[in-house]
Amino acid sequence: MNEAAAAKRPINLLEAIRYFADPDVANDYIAKLRWPEGPVCPRCGCVDHSYLATRRVWKCKGCKKQYSVKVGTIFEGSPLGFDKWLPAIWLAANTKNGISSHELGRALGVTQKSAWFMLHRIRLAMKSGSIEMLDGEVEVDETYIGGKAQNMHASVRSEKIKRHGGVGDKVAVVGLKQREGTTRAQVVTDTTRQTLEGEVTGNVADGATVFTDDHRGYRYLKHAYDHGTVNHSKGGYVNGRIHTNGIENFWSLLKRGLKGTYVSVDPAHLNRYIDERIFAYDRRDWSDYERFASVLDSSTGRRLTYAGLTERG
Repeated sequence: MNEAAAAKRPINLLEAIRYFADPDVANDYIAKLRWPEGPVCPRCGCVDHSYLATRRVWKCKGCKKQYSVKVGTIFEGSPLGFDKWLPAIWLAANTKNGISSHELGRALGVTQKSAWFMLHRIRLAMKSGSIEMLDGEVEVDETYIGGKAQNMHASVRSEKIKRHGGVGDKVAVVGLKQREGTTRAQVVTDTTRQTLEGEVTGNVADGATVFTDDHRGYRYLKHAYDHGTVNHSKGGYVNGRIHTNGIENFWSLLKRGLKGTYVSVDPAHLNRYIDERIFAYDRRDWSDYERFASVLDSSTGRRLTYAGLTERG
């Protein structure tokens, strides 16, 4: 966060609503955050421009195109102003168990469909872009997410098993947590040895210490890692430093949000909800403003269209 954008920062939701209610103030805030040295054309990179204050857009003197601060961000193409977008980001970043699209829609005065689309764009900005391998002591565990199979029509249950794998209608998720570090998790097709080993070797540096339960899919990790296991099936949960309590704590947070706030999540979108909960979990000791600013810092270079969000593979 540069000094210009951080000169005046709201510290709670009420201050954020008041501060960003002025469209000129909000537009200037985002512009200074995005371009600390002054506006840069997102199309050609030219810094020479003129500003059309009545429309809050810049005209590039290089390519002669007009651009707003929304171009090339999660806000691009949205007719909603920052007076709605920025409070939405504040709420999404700071509610402990997430906020539903119905609740956000009522709070902002927009439709549930618009709020649902906004939240998915915000979740995209929350997604970690780090490719750095986890190291040190890393906990690895798998879980299953979904409704109860007996509550579903047979045809729905069959389709979910066919499309998403897992146990019954549930979807498999693998998570990794570096102690004193970051968390990663994503939906997987199954929990076979090949899949589990692939998730570990693709995210954890060679030679690191890896703690898992006694799932057979982890048994050959000892060839590349210092591997310790706990046997949950026999009542074992902690053996000195060997445990998976950290990643299991994250599963608890994730499932509280999914069951208590979102109630029903389409498996096709589950990874974005996981990204949102990882964002909240890894930044649980941050201030509300710091979490809010972190989403804004990551909003550039990420765009999600409604067609892309709703298309089915």
